[in-house]
Amino acid sequence: MITTTTRQHQLRQHLPGRSAARSVEHQAALAARLTPRDKWLLALLYEHRVLTSAQIQDAAFPSGRSTRQRLRELYLWRAVSRFQPFRQLGSAPMHYVLGPAGAAVLAAEHGLDVKDLGYRHDRAMAIAHNQRLAHTVGVGGFFTSLIASSRIRGGRAVTAWWSESRCARHFGDLVIPDAYGRWRGAAGELEFFLEYDTGGESLPKVARKLLAYARLADSTGIATPVLFWLPTSRREAGARAALTRLQADLERPADVPVATAAADFLNPAAACPSPADEVWLPLGTSQAKPRSPRYELGELTNAWPHIPPPAASDLDEAADGAAGQATAYRPPPPPPTPPKASTRL
Repeated sequence: MITTTTRQHQLRQHLPGRSAARSVEHQAALAARLTPRDKWLLALLYEHRVLTSAQIQDAAFPSGRSTRQRLRELYLWRAVSRFQPFRQLGSAPMHYVLGPAGAAVLAAEHGLDVKDLGYRHDRAMAIAHNQRLAHTVGVGGFFTSLIASSRIRGGRAVTAWWSESRCARHFGDLVIPDAYGRWRGAAGELEFFLEYDTGGESLPKVARKLLAYARLADSTGIATPVLFWLPTSRREAGARAALTRLQADLERPADVPVATAAADFLNPAAACPSPADEVWLPLGTSQAKPRSPRYELGELTNAWPHIPPPAASDLDEAADGAAGQATAYRPPPPPPTPPKASTRL
């Protein structure tokens, strides 16, 4: 009988070196080992740079044990790389990035060379020392918790999730959102730009971001809602005051729907607390809501009835026009949810 320990020892014996990770022989071996879900995860790491083990579990796996076992195998095959940031108290979760063998697989799937992806292993690992690591991980956690919520409660789904770098390629001459997403709920589908606040910027600077979104709306003709996610209710109150003052000072108020929420509004006793919950407070809306002023994410479509539902091609066409220039080819963003898992881990 082959135990898990024996299996891992056998994997370590065949651990490829850095130069061998992209070899023809190693790619041939991976062809028999990587599942559709594995390849989806590689694309997700390329798009979003870094995810923690808990976030990967939320997005794709049924349990912590299956997550750890599969990620360990992907690491030993050099499909992914990992690091654990220093933490003053306790230990941080393991963080995963795209590995050299994974980059070779991803490039081959799209008929590209690895250099066409703009991938370098040292650059991928450099996120470990980047001052924006906590921000990048926070944005990833926002969306993976939405995915986990949709898996528990039916009738909901994340239907799009663009990274900051993809948004920058399309809208960077006007605004660089932290992410773009679409959420399908019972009330309809909502598209939004996310501003994920960690508390490191002054509140007037946070509010001034709305001006850039107003310019984007004027340029594209699409008033996409902007969601501000803040770490505490106190900071949310300050941000709302700053946003309200900004709107009042403008000669023509920015015609961009805005809603705010704070992380400490999440109910820790809920089965899967997430930004999909009743935590959102629209800015300057006259729409009354029974019982509570807070909206679920999917209910925000009722707060802004003048915003038409998104069409599948609207953003892509507007993004191409806003960019104003050709960009290098990159693989398209992966679907927000993975292929259905097979009987393998």
